[in-house]
Amino acid sequence: MIRIKSDDEVELMQVSGKVTGAILHDLADFIKPGISTLDVDRFVNDRIEAAGMIPTFLGYGGFPGSACVSVNDELVHGLPSAERILTEGDIVSVDIGATHQGWVSDAARTYPVGKISENAEKIIKVCRETFFEALKVCRIGNHLSDIGHAVQTMAEAEGFSVVLEYVGHGIGRDMHEDPQVKNYGDPGKGPVLMKGMALAIEPMINEGSAAVKTLPDEWTVATTDGKLSAHYENTIIVTDGDPLVITLDERDR
Repeated sequence: MIRIKSDDEVELMQVSGKVTGAILHDLADFIKPGISTLDVDRFVNDRIEAAGMIPTFLGYGGFPGSACVSVNDELVHGLPSAERILTEGDIVSVDIGATHQGWVSDAARTYPVGKISENAEKIIKVCRETFFEALKVCRIGNHLSDIGHAVQTMAEAEGFSVVLEYVGHGIGRDMHEDPQVKNYGDPGKGPVLMKGMALAIEPMINEGSAAVKTLPDEWTVATTDGKLSAHYENTIIVTDGDPLVITLDERDR
């Protein structure tokens, strides 16, 4: 069942989303060669708690961190580690969530670590752009599958593949609510978008094959061919007009 949010509930989600977006913006300056993925996790945890909120990911399904920190060929769910040191040329995806008075926001970005290759720059850029292409169809009366169709069309036109096993989702009091928001598929299918729908739209694209695998740590998901992967996510609300992106910091608009 898709839970429609009231205006008051959307306001509470916006409070959480503003913090999530600000943290992701500030991570761009924090992430640099020589820090560990645990340093990234601690930065996120401390900022969420300083805002008086709860790190949504911490303990979720047994996850041990406040941020999923995934490097290079790792797609999602990377475990923070003091031993995993970021080096020049890496790319790192950071996925975080904050809970405010029981309401959740969820977002992710992929960052360069120092100077990166042209292809690494391209996959980060295209992944972000596929989100904004999908955002164009997040209007009352369009269908849920229009979102995935927009992501897939742009990603594949740019020479990248779309991950099939992991998708976006509804969001609100729970981090994962109905419906699933796929990054692929034909347009005009599934539920019709309505005012008050809250969705976490999260394109996940690969440099090579779309195939992924779970690593022995039983959390981290990586590409099977060892090529790069990128992830970009925001929590959005369907409104009477333009969709409301609650996790995008004003400095990034």
